[in-house]
Amino acid sequence: PYTFGQIAAANALSDIYAMGGEVKTALNIVCFPQSSDLNILGEIMRGGLEKVKEAGGVLAGGHSIDDTDVKYGLSVTGIVNPNKIYSNNTGKAGDRLILTKRLGVGIICTAARIGEADEDTLNEAVDSMRTLNKYACDISKKYDIHACTDITGFGFLGHLMEMMGDDKSCEVYAKQIPVFEAAKALADEFLITAGGQRNRNYVGENVIFEDVPFAMEEILFDPQTSGGLLLAVGKEEADALLNELKEAGMPAAIVGEIRERENTAIKVADK
Repeated sequence: PYTFGQIAAANALSDIYAMGGEVKTALNIVCFPQSSDLNILGEIMRGGLEKVKEAGGVLAGGHSIDDTDVKYGLSVTGIVNPNKIYSNNTGKAGDRLILTKRLGVGIICTAARIGEADEDTLNEAVDSMRTLNKYACDISKKYDIHACTDITGFGFLGHLMEMMGDDKSCEVYAKQIPVFEAAKALADEFLITAGGQRNRNYVGENVIFEDVPFAMEEILFDPQTSGGLLLAVGKEEADALLNELKEAGMPAAIVGEIRERENTAIKVADK
């Protein structure tokens, strides 16, 4: 329960960081059955509170509802310099795309529910999900970020599609993308997610894969919980930003390049 609370909070806080902001306040939103052990709820909320504090915010209260299923999240308020708001669709041709976390947590969590992911694999995914995007955001503010989004329910390609808008295209370097190796093996065994299939149906017609393995395709469509930031930055600053993210311990990588609009919005190359 404590870990669940941490992950849910990190996921909720992420939207503030995707806009280049700072967290100020948060409200708990809880659905919990009255018949269940309230100590479980206490542990969930303790995990959430810890992440709000880590973000530099204040937990200002919340709302609870009696429900048959346990649900937990946060309504978060942050501030941002109006001249330095990160938008998700303002990247420029020539920009490099930098991803700050590994992909594949959706596939790993789905496999874990049916006993197909080992403990070490699950722990790696959990550590990634409960890591705040605050640290990547703080580093990024030293650079001229043209666009940013966080990778969550629409998967890498769904959120990348939003970044392209109607006037840009992108080449993605499949071999450069940070992924959990276990997620590749699980996808090869067809342990994939329903959400990933929905994402494939939604954006698949806008994507061309060039000799990319099936497992990698699935990982690129896989919905992420508390995924990383995807930053668009000018070519001249990309290496410096990447090095600083890596020095901070992040598995970041340059994963693609924005181009002027071509026939297809996204091309994924096996390179």
